[in-house]
Amino acid sequence: MTIFNKGLITVSAFALMVSLANAQDNVTIAIQLEPPNLDPTGAAAQAIDSVMYSNVFEGLTRFMSDGEVVPGLAKSWDISTDGLSYTFNLQTGVTFHDGTTMDAEDVKFSLDRARAEDSTNAQKGLFANIAAVDVIDATTVKVTLSQPTGNFLFNMAWGDAVIVAPESAETNATAPVGTGAYRFVDWVQGDRLELTRNADYWGDAPAIQNATFRFISDPTAAFAAVMAEDVDAFAGFPAPENIPQFEADPRFQVLKGNTEGETILSTNNKMPPFDNKLVRKAVAHAIDRQAIIDGAMFGLGTPIGTHFAPHNPNYVDLTGNSQYDPELSKKLLAEAGFADGFTTTLKLPPPSYARRGGEIIAAQLREVGIDAQISNLEWAQWLEEVFRGKDFGLSIVSHTEPMDIGIYANPDYYFQYDNPAFQALMDDLNKATDPGERAALMAQAQTIIAEDYVNGYLFELAYPTIAKAGLQGMWENQPTAAVDLTGLSWAN
Repeated sequence: MTIFNKGLITVSAFALMVSLANAQDNVTIAIQLEPPNLDPTGAAAQAIDSVMYSNVFEGLTRFMSDGEVVPGLAKSWDISTDGLSYTFNLQTGVTFHDGTTMDAEDVKFSLDRARAEDSTNAQKGLFANIAAVDVIDATTVKVTLSQPTGNFLFNMAWGDAVIVAPESAETNATAPVGTGAYRFVDWVQGDRLELTRNADYWGDAPAIQNATFRFISDPTAAFAAVMAEDVDAFAGFPAPENIPQFEADPRFQVLKGNTEGETILSTNNKMPPFDNKLVRKAVAHAIDRQAIIDGAMFGLGTPIGTHFAPHNPNYVDLTGNSQYDPELSKKLLAEAGFADGFTTTLKLPPPSYARRGGEIIAAQLREVGIDAQISNLEWAQWLEEVFRGKDFGLSIVSHTEPMDIGIYANPDYYFQYDNPAFQALMDDLNKATDPGERAALMAQAQTIIAEDYVNGYLFELAYPTIAKAGLQGMWENQPTAAVDLTGLSWAN
């Protein structure tokens, strides 16, 4: 037997100890969707934030796991009495991963870039009320608003509002350079993305040294990877039918969280016949939400009747406005001039809630005479055809951005809803700072889009995570799309 260093530890035993030590320093997380690129400011896909948010990129503020908005790159701020100016005091000693200093000039660059006329930011509306960004000194920046914006600090916590550097902004899509606790190492498209701990991070060092994200889109493959312990956790596990097996297995912990993800039957409001409210209403009454939740999500999910999260205290339950009633649906179609039904497209992105839910919805629509022809698209195709190209009749997607009802005020958004009264209401909401006034306006907003049947409102997406029993710090809920590595550790 070979002895190591005159001790009683064999070489093989020592190797095992080293392996275990390394395992305690590393983590492999699986997610279902692969990001189309790695720049949170340049595309709408939630998968970008899933791997980049708070890990590689940071904003002035950030969301915690309970949805609280806390300081980020801004350690504090002062708000003028009229609510029109925010003076941010920045963290000191912050550098980007390429070694350049992060200062007020970078904040100005990032916010001006996001709100520019030619901005490609998917949530450009977050920055619409910014009138000016002025550098006071290297660690102080003043943002002046055109009108009071009650949600401004909340808006600055979105992934779309992260701070980037002019030296690297144009290449962040493939070589991301942020200020976060983790640096980008490698991206093997179709397989994995690798990050490593940033030794020069300005904040507290995370416990995990190396992190690998694996992209596993197929639910069957997801089950096999977790069961074989090929991954340490699967965030947003796509096969809810397998959850009871993991709950009964002591090797694993099961987290059943909620999300900000309103899962909707997206409807192209400018494409005939969906430009007719009667047709949209008929579609809404043809859908059995509970059958979709049971069939596609195995009971995980909360029915919704508008674009708002049920766990939000300002949620209004409007599910009765579009209850399942196929006979009423047929009458509405006849009234709209489609007694014999019609044919449309149903373009589905990869998530299992969309693919499985799409099959169920297509069958339900067929019962009232609507032939929804399914096209299964990869994520990049969906973004190109549906989100950017607006070339669709129906689709299914979960909108995971936090409290994002404001998208209905943008007539150029992919479902193309154009209601000046709703747009004016959103302006009033943006200006309002009184909680009671904001609650009343949010109730009105929810009611308007529900009564206009803008989309088919299905369910709030649940967020099941399967993790090894010893992994600590995984987010249970998803106040924003994120797999935050900074709080992860292994139990001793």
